[in-house]
Amino acid sequence: MARTLHKNSQEWRPGRLLNLLAALWLTLWVSNAAAATSPGTSHYTAENDLNHCQNSAQINEQEQRLPRMLLSTVSLVETGKWLRSTGENVAWPWTVNARGQSRYHRTKNAAIAAVKTLQASGISSIDVGCMQINLHYHPEAFSSLEDAFDPYTNIAYAAVFLKTLRKKGRSWNKAIGYYHSRTRARYIPYQRKVQNLWKAERRRVALERRAKRRTAEARTAAEF
Repeated sequence: MARTLHKNSQEWRPGRLLNLLAALWLTLWVSNAAAATSPGTSHYTAENDLNHCQNSAQINEQEQRLPRMLLSTVSLVETGKWLRSTGENVAWPWTVNARGQSRYHRTKNAAIAAVKTLQASGISSIDVGCMQINLHYHPEAFSSLEDAFDPYTNIAYAAVFLKTLRKKGRSWNKAIGYYHSRTRARYIPYQRKVQNLWKAERRRVALERRAKRRTAEARTAAEF
Protein backbone atom coordinates (compact mmCIF):
# COMPACT_ATOMS: atom_id res chain seq x y z
CA MET A 1 0.00 0.00 0.00
CA ALA A 2 1.05 3.59 -0.48
CA ARG A 3 0.53 6.28 2.11
CA THR A 4 -0.88 9.39 0.47
CA LEU A 5 -1.46 12.57 2.41
CA HIS A 6 -4.17 14.81 1.00
CA LYS A 7 -3.80 18.45 2.03
CA ASN A 8 -6.34 21.23 1.57
CA SER A 9 -4.23 24.02 0.11
CA GLN A 10 -6.54 26.63 1.61
CA GLU A 11 -6.07 25.38 5.15
CA TRP A 12 -2.54 24.04 5.30
CA ARG A 13 -0.81 27.35 5.90
CA PRO A 14 1.81 26.81 8.59
CA GLY A 15 3.97 29.50 6.99
CA ARG A 16 1.57 32.13 8.31
CA LEU A 17 2.83 31.34 11.79
CA LEU A 18 6.23 32.75 10.93
CA ASN A 19 7.00 36.41 10.55
CA LEU A 20 9.47 37.58 7.93
CA LEU A 21 12.47 37.59 10.24
CA ALA A 22 11.80 34.03 11.36
CA ALA A 23 11.44 32.90 7.76
CA LEU A 24 14.72 34.55 6.81
CA TRP A 25 16.45 32.98 9.80
CA LEU A 26 15.16 29.56 8.81
CA THR A 27 16.46 30.00 5.28
CA LEU A 28 19.88 31.21 6.42
CA TRP A 29 20.21 28.35 8.90
CA VAL A 30 19.38 25.73 6.28
CA SER A 31 21.70 27.35 3.74
CA ASN A 32 24.58 27.35 6.20
CA ALA A 33 23.91 23.74 7.19
CA ALA A 34 23.84 22.64 3.57
CA ALA A 35 27.01 24.59 2.80
CA ALA A 36 28.80 22.78 5.59
CA THR A 37 28.51 19.63 3.50
CA SER A 38 30.59 19.76 0.35
CA PRO A 39 29.41 18.00 -2.84
CA GLY A 40 32.04 15.34 -2.26
CA THR A 41 30.64 14.45 1.14
CA SER A 42 26.95 14.21 0.43
CA HIS A 43 24.73 12.75 3.16
CA TYR A 44 23.31 10.23 0.71
CA THR A 45 24.59 8.30 -2.25
CA ALA A 46 23.07 7.01 -5.48
CA GLU A 47 19.74 7.96 -7.01
CA ASN A 48 18.40 4.46 -6.42
CA ASP A 49 19.11 4.54 -2.68
CA LEU A 50 15.71 3.98 -1.05
CA ASN A 51 16.71 5.53 2.27
CA HIS A 52 17.36 9.16 1.30
CA CYS A 53 14.69 10.57 3.61
CA GLN A 54 15.32 8.20 6.51
CA ASN A 55 19.08 8.77 6.52
CA SER A 56 18.73 12.56 6.26
CA ALA A 57 16.09 12.55 8.99
CA GLN A 58 18.39 10.69 11.37
CA ILE A 59 21.21 13.16 10.72
CA ASN A 60 18.95 16.16 11.36
CA GLU A 61 17.47 14.60 14.50
CA GLN A 62 20.98 14.30 15.92
CA GLU A 63 22.19 17.70 14.75
CA GLN A 64 19.12 19.56 16.03
CA ARG A 65 18.52 17.40 19.09
CA LEU A 66 15.02 16.38 18.13
CA PRO A 67 13.18 13.35 19.54
CA ARG A 68 14.44 10.14 18.00
CA MET A 69 12.55 9.10 14.86
CA LEU A 70 10.25 12.16 14.87
CA LEU A 71 11.40 13.48 11.50
CA SER A 72 11.58 10.07 9.88
CA THR A 73 8.03 9.31 11.05
CA VAL A 74 6.58 12.59 9.79
CA SER A 75 8.39 12.05 6.50
CA LEU A 76 6.90 8.57 6.23
CA VAL A 77 3.39 9.90 6.87
CA GLU A 78 3.90 12.66 4.33
CA THR A 79 5.48 10.66 1.50
CA GLY A 80 5.22 6.97 2.36
CA LYS A 81 5.33 4.71 -0.70
CA TRP A 82 4.83 0.94 -0.65
CA LEU A 83 7.51 -0.89 -2.59
CA ARG A 84 6.39 -4.28 -3.86
CA SER A 85 9.97 -5.20 -4.72
CA THR A 86 11.15 -5.00 -1.11
CA GLY A 87 7.87 -5.34 0.77
CA GLU A 88 8.39 -2.17 2.77
CA ASN A 89 6.97 1.31 3.16
CA VAL A 90 9.55 4.05 2.57
CA ALA A 91 9.50 7.85 2.59
CA TRP A 92 9.90 8.88 -1.05
CA PRO A 93 12.06 11.99 -1.62
CA TRP A 94 10.78 12.71 -5.13
CA THR A 95 7.15 13.18 -4.05
CA VAL A 96 5.14 16.13 -5.41
CA ASN A 97 1.66 17.04 -4.16
CA ALA A 98 -0.62 19.54 -5.89
CA ARG A 99 -4.39 19.94 -5.60
CA GLY A 100 -4.60 17.02 -3.20
CA GLN A 101 -2.85 14.56 -5.49
CA SER A 102 0.52 13.04 -4.63
CA ARG A 103 2.82 11.84 -7.39
CA TYR A 104 5.81 9.64 -6.68
CA HIS A 105 8.39 10.40 -9.35
CA ARG A 106 11.12 7.97 -10.27
CA THR A 107 14.01 10.46 -10.03
CA LYS A 108 14.88 13.86 -8.63
CA ASN A 109 15.07 15.37 -12.12
CA ALA A 110 11.61 14.04 -12.95
CA ALA A 111 10.20 15.60 -9.77
CA ILE A 112 11.79 18.97 -10.56
CA ALA A 113 10.41 18.85 -14.11
CA ALA A 114 6.94 18.07 -12.74
CA VAL A 115 7.03 21.09 -10.41
CA LYS A 116 8.13 23.37 -13.23
CA THR A 117 5.22 22.12 -15.35
CA LEU A 118 2.77 22.77 -12.52
CA GLN A 119 4.15 26.26 -11.95
CA ALA A 120 3.98 27.03 -15.67
CA SER A 121 0.29 26.13 -15.58
CA GLY A 122 -0.32 28.65 -12.79
CA ILE A 123 -0.31 26.30 -9.79
CA SER A 124 1.73 27.69 -6.89
CA SER A 125 0.59 25.63 -3.89
CA ILE A 126 2.87 22.63 -4.31
CA ASP A 127 4.27 20.36 -1.60
CA VAL A 128 7.72 18.95 -2.31
CA GLY A 129 10.30 16.51 -1.02
CA CYS A 130 10.72 14.32 2.02
CA MET A 131 8.76 16.63 4.32
CA GLN A 132 6.35 18.06 1.72
CA ILE A 133 7.25 21.71 2.25
CA ASN A 134 4.71 23.95 0.54
CA LEU A 135 6.44 26.26 -1.94
CA HIS A 136 3.64 28.85 -1.83
CA TYR A 137 3.51 29.29 1.94
CA HIS A 138 7.26 28.87 2.41
CA PRO A 139 8.60 30.91 -0.53
CA GLU A 140 11.91 31.65 1.22
CA ALA A 141 12.60 28.06 2.23
CA PHE A 142 14.87 27.09 -0.68
CA SER A 143 17.08 28.91 -3.13
CA SER A 144 16.13 26.52 -5.95
CA LEU A 145 14.14 23.41 -6.77
CA GLU A 146 17.42 21.51 -6.62
CA ASP A 147 17.68 22.49 -2.96
CA ALA A 148 13.99 21.83 -2.35
CA PHE A 149 14.43 18.22 -3.43
CA ASP A 150 17.73 17.72 -1.62
CA PRO A 151 16.67 15.34 1.19
CA TYR A 152 18.99 16.83 3.80
CA THR A 153 18.07 20.45 3.01
CA ASN A 154 14.35 19.71 2.80
CA ILE A 155 14.35 17.95 6.16
CA ALA A 156 16.62 20.55 7.78
CA TYR A 157 14.07 23.26 6.99
CA ALA A 158 11.23 21.14 8.36
CA ALA A 159 13.22 20.39 11.51
CA VAL A 160 13.74 24.05 12.37
CA PHE A 161 10.12 24.78 11.49
CA LEU A 162 8.88 22.01 13.80
CA LYS A 163 11.01 23.44 16.62
CA THR A 164 9.39 26.83 16.00
CA LEU A 165 5.94 25.25 16.14
CA ARG A 166 6.85 23.48 19.38
CA LYS A 167 7.70 26.81 20.98
CA LYS A 168 4.32 28.17 19.94
CA GLY A 169 2.33 25.08 20.89
CA ARG A 170 4.49 24.16 23.91
CA SER A 171 4.49 20.47 23.03
CA TRP A 172 5.71 18.17 20.29
CA ASN A 173 2.20 16.83 19.88
CA LYS A 174 0.88 20.30 19.07
CA ALA A 175 3.84 20.95 16.78
CA ILE A 176 3.05 17.78 14.85
CA GLY A 177 -0.57 18.81 14.43
CA TYR A 178 0.22 22.40 13.43
CA TYR A 179 2.71 21.15 10.86
CA HIS A 180 -0.28 19.82 8.95
CA SER A 181 -2.98 22.39 9.73
CA ARG A 182 -4.13 24.95 12.27
CA THR A 183 -7.71 23.69 11.90
CA ARG A 184 -8.53 21.34 14.78
CA ALA A 185 -10.66 19.01 12.67
CA ARG A 186 -7.63 18.44 10.43
CA TYR A 187 -4.71 18.48 12.82
CA ILE A 188 -6.18 16.05 15.40
CA PRO A 189 -6.41 13.08 12.97
CA TYR A 190 -2.94 13.95 11.65
CA GLN A 191 -1.54 14.03 15.20
CA ARG A 192 -2.96 10.59 15.89
CA LYS A 193 -1.66 9.17 12.64
CA VAL A 194 1.87 10.41 13.31
CA GLN A 195 1.84 9.39 16.98
CA ASN A 196 0.60 5.87 16.20
CA LEU A 197 3.20 5.36 13.49
CA TRP A 198 5.92 6.93 15.65
CA LYS A 199 5.17 4.45 18.42
CA ALA A 200 5.13 1.53 15.97
CA GLU A 201 8.41 2.61 14.35
CA ARG A 202 10.21 2.94 17.68
CA ARG A 203 8.97 -0.48 18.70
CA ARG A 204 10.08 -1.98 15.37
CA VAL A 205 13.57 -0.53 15.70
CA ALA A 206 13.84 -1.71 19.31
CA LEU A 207 12.88 -5.26 18.29
CA GLU A 208 15.40 -5.21 15.43
CA ARG A 209 18.18 -4.09 17.76
CA ARG A 210 17.25 -6.76 20.28
CA ALA A 211 17.30 -9.43 17.58
CA LYS A 212 20.72 -8.28 16.35
CA ARG A 213 22.08 -8.29 19.90
CA ARG A 214 20.83 -11.83 20.50
CA THR A 215 22.34 -12.99 17.21
CA ALA A 216 25.69 -11.44 18.15
CA GLU A 217 25.56 -13.04 21.60
CA ALA A 218 24.75 -16.44 20.07
CA ARG A 219 27.69 -16.17 17.69
CA THR A 220 30.01 -15.21 20.52
CA ALA A 221 28.79 -18.12 22.63
CA ALA A 222 29.37 -20.51 19.73
CA GLU A 223 33.03 -19.54 19.68
CA PHE A 224 33.58 -20.96 23.17
